[in-house]
Amino acid sequence: MPRFLVQTLLAVGAYAGIALALAVVVPPPAFQANPDAKFHGPPKPLPAGAVTSDWKSFLGPSHDMVSPETKLLGEFSPRGPKLVWEARKGTGYAAPVIAGERLILFHRIGGDEVVECLNAADGRRAWRFKYPSRYRDRYGFNNGPRCSPAIADNAVVTYGAEGKLLCLGLADGRLRWQREVLTEFKLSQQFFGVGATPLIEGERVIVNVGAAGRCVMAFDLRTGKTVWTAGDKWGASYAAPTPATIHGRRRVLVFAGGESDPPNGGLLCLDPASGKVDFAFPWRGERVESVNASAPVVVGNRVLVSECYGAGGALVEVAESGSARLVWKNPNFGTHFMSAVQQDGYFYGVDGHGPQDADLVCVDAKTGKEQWRTQPEWTETVATPTGKREMNFGIFRAWLLRVDGRTLCLGEYGHLLWLDLNPRGYRELARTTLFTAPETWTPPVLSRGLLYICQNDDDPLHNSPRRLLCYDLRAGK
Repeated sequence: MPRFLVQTLLAVGAYAGIALALAVVVPPPAFQANPDAKFHGPPKPLPAGAVTSDWKSFLGPSHDMVSPETKLLGEFSPRGPKLVWEARKGTGYAAPVIAGERLILFHRIGGDEVVECLNAADGRRAWRFKYPSRYRDRYGFNNGPRCSPAIADNAVVTYGAEGKLLCLGLADGRLRWQREVLTEFKLSQQFFGVGATPLIEGERVIVNVGAAGRCVMAFDLRTGKTVWTAGDKWGASYAAPTPATIHGRRRVLVFAGGESDPPNGGLLCLDPASGKVDFAFPWRGERVESVNASAPVVVGNRVLVSECYGAGGALVEVAESGSARLVWKNPNFGTHFMSAVQQDGYFYGVDGHGPQDADLVCVDAKTGKEQWRTQPEWTETVATPTGKREMNFGIFRAWLLRVDGRTLCLGEYGHLLWLDLNPRGYRELARTTLFTAPETWTPPVLSRGLLYICQNDDDPLHNSPRRLLCYDLRAGK
């Protein structure tokens, strides 16, 4: 056989071997014991016929703090719901997201922003990805990420406090692409860093960037390349973009407006495929130190926007032509960063900058007229380093979650309540103390009957550090 033919065959064989090696599928890392987590015991089995769901996005499966889950625990024992597992948590206010058995936690440990994949049932860890962060909050709040992750198509998207936009593999944690948003678009640090959680809509990652002439941007989920830009006058807010189908067309609502002098911002309605803006509805407090932070709430072809720095709440109706008109405004229905929930023609939310001026309010969705206002408060006997003492508590800047025919409420200082909310008044059904720590500003997350709560600060009364806590909220058989 000629020598050149032998060499050719050897070369072909070598390339075939390389191709075969590249074709071998590397299995994703398995869940391993997590030194930062403690497992307390398994939850109850899911009740027969229970409806369950993933929680892949900020504010839940329908982006409105409404969950389809059923057959949940309706009463609490003196110690509250059973703690299934807990994990040490760094700084930050990002809520976890869950797809199947995988939970993604985004927080800051030391000088790094950290993304890690934990087992949602027991806290074991599959992978961890980290990168340096130098963010410092100018008002003295903690220095961790504000934006929650988002999951879609075996991908995880995170947006750090310094504007690092990353896409990782859900199964393996490998970096797929990265954009340095603040650096790339020459943006300066806002009041509280970057805080508008990205939205994954189809093959697009939609971000309220707030760059000059580029208020909103869409990036390709697979490659990270810019797909379109939209809006030309408003900066980045702290409100997550909200998807909706209005008049049969898919739309994204962006409540823009962050640090600016003079202050400006408002509601943008746009086509997620092209970025074409249907309308821009100005809505913003007049104070320079104000932001839009509550995500829009969509009910049919109407959208509630709300902020707590002066303008309050407004209901906007979207016409089939794409234009918008003001239905009503209520300066006394101004949510801070939590989202109002809608039920049977009424909005329920927390009005006020807080914590002491934060009231639970019911508003008629048709007219904007206030039905009632209250500040749930109570007294507890707590153990302190100097002995037992009576302390006053309330829900203050609370999160509300509509689920299983009731409203689950997470108070600002670590209290969990079941509420009956209706236009006639407020009724407490159950209450327990999970911990006693400030800055419980992260919404509760519910998936497969398990409730996930972020304790964002140390609890001096119970000597517990920052933690991610998983509770059993299943009703049992």
